[in-house]
Order: sequence, then structure tokens, then C-alpha cells
Amino acid sequence: MTASAATPPDLAHSLLEDVQALLVAPLFMALAVMFFRQAGLLTGGTAGLAFLFHYLSGWRFGVLFFAINLPFYVFAVRALGWPFTFKTFAAVALLSVYSELLPRLLSLDHLDVIFAAIMAGLLAGISLLILIRHKASLGGLGVLAIFLQERYGIRAGKFQMGADCAIVLASFFVVDAWHVLLSVLGAVALNLVIAVNHRPGRYMGI
Repeated sequence: MTASAATPPDLAHSLLEDVQALLVAPLFMALAVMFFRQAGLLTGGTAGLAFLFHYLSGWRFGVLFFAINLPFYVFAVRALGWPFTFKTFAAVALLSVYSELLPRLLSLDHLDVIFAAIMAGLLAGISLLILIRHKASLGGLGVLAIFLQERYGIRAGKFQMGADCAIVLASFFVVDAWHVLLSVLGAVALNLVIAVNHRPGRYMGI
């Protein structure tokens, strides 16, 4: 029996711990968004779509991110249930608010774009890792990928990779090749955090 299948009740996350995670994880992601935005970079998933529309239209990232995620809650409920969906909705809403509030609290006079790509990717990875541990997400294409895998047998990883590749290709029409390559560097940093620090069954209390 694996550790995840036999998690003792006293090691499960409490409501207070879930609330703490939902408050903190989107804040880390909002800081990543600030780095990405100031450096003119992008990322994957619905955040990447929000960045594309933000750069093209000038509309606020937070508003775009919240709106783009709305259709995906249907898939979240069907594939992962109401508790996951509620926590995901809360995380998305908080990120939308934090990403608009944070520039009023913090300003950066100089930001090296390579450092921005790596640091933003690491922060985003930490944010997603916290949410994964608390059975939540930042919605979007990842939720759709899980739904398609469960309903139609389409591999979630392949769908997510294909969607992110499509976003990267679309970004060539918005930013130059150098910034696209740096965005890929940020994605590598993000996925490195997840790959090294999250394996089902390895950790207690998840």
C-alpha cells in the first residue's frame, strides 16, 4: 500500500492549512507574473493565453486570466469534483487580484531578463507545487487535460505539452524570438521544480 493511499487522518491537511496554501501559493505566482510581465515574457497554460491577450490588447492580465479560466470549471467538476473545483476557483480569483495589486506594492527599477525567466519559473513551480499538495490548481488547460484523459483516454501530459507548444508558437507573433526562448527557459525552471519535488506516494500528508 502506498503512502498516498494510506495517509493517516492526522496527517491530512486541515482546513486552516488549506486556507493558508490558497492564500500563499497565488501570491508566489503573482510575483512570477510580475517578473514575466516586466521582462516581456510568457508562460504556458491559461496564464500564457492571458499574457498573449494582455500584450496584444493592453487589457489587465488579472481580468483576462480570471475570464479565460471560467469555462474550465465545468471540466474540473466532472473530472475532479467540487472540493478541487472550489479551491481552484479560489486560487484563480486570488491570483487575478494579487497580480493587479502587487505592482502597487512593489516596483523594480532593473530586472535582468534571464534572471526574470529563471526566477519566475521557479516561483511558479513552487506555487503549483503547493497547490498540488493541497489538491488544487490554477485551473485551465491542466484541468481540461485531466478531463480528456479520464473521458476519452487522451494522455494528459501529451495534451498539455501540445497546448503549451501551441501557445509558444503563437507567441512568435507577439514577442521576438529571444523572449520566446527565455520564456521556454522559464518553463523548464517551472517543470524542474515540479519534477524534483513532487512524486505521488513519496511524501507524507498529501
